[in-house]
Amino acid sequence: MLNRYPLWKYLLILVVLLVGLIYALPNLYPADPAVQISSTASGAALDQERLDRLTQALEDKDIAIKQSELDGNSALIRLERAGQQVAAREIIDERLGDAYTVALNLADATPGWLQALSATPMKLGLDLQGGVHFLLEVDMDAAVEQRLEANASAVRDLLRDERIRYRDTSIDGRAITFQFANADDRNAARGLITDQFPDFEYSTPDTERGASLTMTFTDQAVQDLQDYAVNQNLTTIRNRVNELGVSEPLVQRQGPSRIVVELPGVQDTAAAKRIVGATANLEFRLEARPDTPEREIETLPFRNDEGRSADLMRDIIVTGDHVSSASRSFDENNRPQVNINLDGTGGSMMSRATRANIGRNMAVVFIEHKTRTRTVMEDGEEVEKREAYTERGIISLATIQSTLGNRFRITGLESASEAGDLALLLRSGSLAAPIYFAQERTIGPSLGAQNIAQGIMSVEVGLLLVVLFMLARYKAFGVVANVSLGLNLVLLVAAMSLLGATLTLPGIAGIVLTLGMAVDANVLIFERIREELRAKMPVQQAIHTGFERAFTSIVDANITTLLVAVILFSIGTGPVKGFAVTLSLGILTSMFTAIMVSRAMINLTIGGRPLKKIWI
Repeated sequence: MLNRYPLWKYLLILVVLLVGLIYALPNLYPADPAVQISSTASGAALDQERLDRLTQALEDKDIAIKQSELDGNSALIRLERAGQQVAAREIIDERLGDAYTVALNLADATPGWLQALSATPMKLGLDLQGGVHFLLEVDMDAAVEQRLEANASAVRDLLRDERIRYRDTSIDGRAITFQFANADDRNAARGLITDQFPDFEYSTPDTERGASLTMTFTDQAVQDLQDYAVNQNLTTIRNRVNELGVSEPLVQRQGPSRIVVELPGVQDTAAAKRIVGATANLEFRLEARPDTPEREIETLPFRNDEGRSADLMRDIIVTGDHVSSASRSFDENNRPQVNINLDGTGGSMMSRATRANIGRNMAVVFIEHKTRTRTVMEDGEEVEKREAYTERGIISLATIQSTLGNRFRITGLESASEAGDLALLLRSGSLAAPIYFAQERTIGPSLGAQNIAQGIMSVEVGLLLVVLFMLARYKAFGVVANVSLGLNLVLLVAAMSLLGATLTLPGIAGIVLTLGMAVDANVLIFERIREELRAKMPVQQAIHTGFERAFTSIVDANITTLLVAVILFSIGTGPVKGFAVTLSLGILTSMFTAIMVSRAMINLTIGGRPLKKIWI
């Protein structure tokens, strides 16, 4: 019998629609703006009484609270408005102090029974949720200079181990120059280091006194170093962003030396900028002895004690690159400290250095690469130029009491927040080269809400126009097409939620386009049925033939569009990819609803019946 589906096909369609409905439902429960509180010190308990006092303090400042929850030693305060998160955190920080961590958060509002089915809402992009956009520039010149300094230190260690005397070391551009007392020492040094440092070209320029050896970075080595610096910074920034707990962040390379960072939902831009852009690292150095040659000494100030300084060895025992883990805690006097674990190589280096220097002072040096902008005159015009500079300061200077291994602690920090930031930076890895902010853009939550409202309005208007057109053009069959269109929207939202896709403003444009394209298949089918009816074909035969003959055209048209969407996704950036994902999923769901769901509804209503006329 024509236009009848077997039972299993009806059941399959019903199951798909039910699953789609369930996994689309969480999008009716948007996440609540919230403030999360957790203790950072032992003994800093968080109980219901203290939580009640905090909520009362917020209400006294006219901050609307939706709900407060206590879970063990942490609490979550849900707010009515996202714009009040920063003010709420400042109030809580003032009352609790450094013993607690207060973070901005988005609390899931999905009902428990949907969470039990792993149903979650779509994630919103930067343009819908609000947040910050950073364009970071990697300082390639500084990357080369840092590598040269590290190599110069390694060469000095090698020369000392082999008892080859040198006078001085200097770095200029891409070259390191060593000064020797005579040509014999220079030739011995060249024979020693040439094989161990293959990335350099070696020359022996003439000098008035003594002899010199110049090591110059090759072009290929510079290119390899620059690629490494960008890729390593990319990995480090991703680790830092993950530590911030941002939902669906975007961190990707742009061009040869730039990195794009987008943090949806972040309102505290200062904190995000401080963590993302920080180029902090640590160096562990020995304090210089009174008889140490001047060329091997560097005088550095203390970070938290103005006017005080110490003479340190230029050679470095170990850097923060060898830190495998770092965490904040408090010592026996409740002062902040950072617990450090070194990797195997770093532990061996630390052990070897401290074993031979028990009783000598060792300094922990905090290094931060920064940039500043100054105005200069060029051709009679004021031009702003950005220049990089490095700040080095001693965190602590303590006597080595015994041999240190992989684990030790850093004290001398001003506050728990400073200790927490330092631990986060060390834990996530140091940057291979300094970076600076080439561009910064902030999208407030109110603008994101406005974009959502306008996006929803565009979907509603587009859907209404399509519905009215289909009803006017195809009458009863237009009702079938409109029901399929609504189910298509539900399945599209469910698919994006299941796949964890991020909805952006271009993604909403993709949904609107999908709604317009989704009825194309129905139009092809219904027009084919009309042609068959005009050719005096029986009604049931005309319906069957219309679906069968339109199928090839529908598949051809949708596959072409799907290929374009795949190409957009493969070569596009964030917004373009959002559009491509929505368009691709919309094509698949529209083909399912237009071909299978529409026909199932027609089969159930008029399939197999002796009809002489239909409203189409």
